[in-house]
Amino acid sequence: MSSPVKPFFSLLFLLLFLFIIPLLQSAPDNSNLVYKGCAKQPLQDPNGVYSSALSAIFGTLIQQSSKAKFFKTTSGSGQASVSGLFQCRGDLTNLDCYNCVSRLPILMDKLCGKTVAARIQLLGCYMLYEVSGFAQISGMEMLYKTCGSTNAGGSGFEERRDSAFTTLESGVGSGNGGFYTTSYESLYVLGQCQGDLGTSDCGDCVKNAVQRAQVECGSSISGQIYLHRCFISYSYYPNGTPNPEKSSSSSYSSSSSSSSSSSSSGTGTNAGKTVAIILGGAAGVGFIVICILFAKNLAKKHDDY
Repeated sequence: MSSPVKPFFSLLFLLLFLFIIPLLQSAPDNSNLVYKGCAKQPLQDPNGVYSSALSAIFGTLIQQSSKAKFFKTTSGSGQASVSGLFQCRGDLTNLDCYNCVSRLPILMDKLCGKTVAARIQLLGCYMLYEVSGFAQISGMEMLYKTCGSTNAGGSGFEERRDSAFTTLESGVGSGNGGFYTTSYESLYVLGQCQGDLGTSDCGDCVKNAVQRAQVECGSSISGQIYLHRCFISYSYYPNGTPNPEKSSSSSYSSSSSSSSSSSSSGTGTNAGKTVAIILGGAAGVGFIVICILFAKNLAKKHDDY
C-alpha cells in the first residue's frame, strides 16, 4: 500500500515550481545598481569623528525613507560635519522606498570604501554624502548615461520622441513635485529632479538632460541621462506603451551603456507585484487544500485499520 506522503510532497514541490519561484523572478527589483560615484580622496578619520557623523546620517536617512521620498540632513559641526541625502523615484511606495534606501549604506561601504564623498544610484533610489569642504559640482554635470543598442526603424521616431520630451519639460515645470511621467505615441518618458530643487531650476535641469539625450542617444529606442540634480528616461514601444507603472521600471533596461561609472541594470514592475500577490494567494489556497486532503486520507487509512 503506497504512502500518501509521497504524492503530498510531489504536489507541494510542483506548487513551489509553478507558483512560488516565478513570483520571485517577477517581483520588481528597485535595488539594481545603476552607477556609483566615489571620490578618489580617502577619508582621514583617526579619531572616528567622521565615521560617527556618517553613521548618524545613514540612520536618519533610512528612518526618513519610510515616510518621505526625499530627505537631506547634516551631522557633526564645523570642518568635521558631513551632509547627506536620499531620494526615491516618485512612483515608489513608502515601503519600496525604505527597502531601497536601507540597502545603500552597506553598498556605499562595499563599493566606495571610506572616501570624502560617495553617491550610489540604484534603480529606485539614490543616496549621497560629502564631508565639509568637498568641492561642489554643477547641478547640470552629467554623471551617467545609457542608450539602447537598438535604433528605431523608419522615419518620424525622433520627431515623436522630441514631442514627448516637450511634454515632459512642460510637466516637470508645472509644479508636479519634480517628478513627471507621460506617454506619447508609443513613447514613455520620465523625469525627476532632486527634491530641494526649485520649479524653475528643475525645468532647466530637465531641459539640459533632454538635450543631452538627443545628442548622446540619437535614434536609440531607449535612453537614460543622469545629471547631478535631475535625470530623465525614455523608452519606445512600437506595439504601444504598457501601463505607466510597468514602464517606469522597465524603461531602465538597456543592452548598451556608456559611462565613467560602473553599472548594472535590471527591470521590475508594480504590475508584477500584483500578479505575485494573486498567484501567491492561489498557491496558499492550493497548499491548504492539499493539507486537508492529506489529513482526510490519513483519517481514512486509520479507519480502515
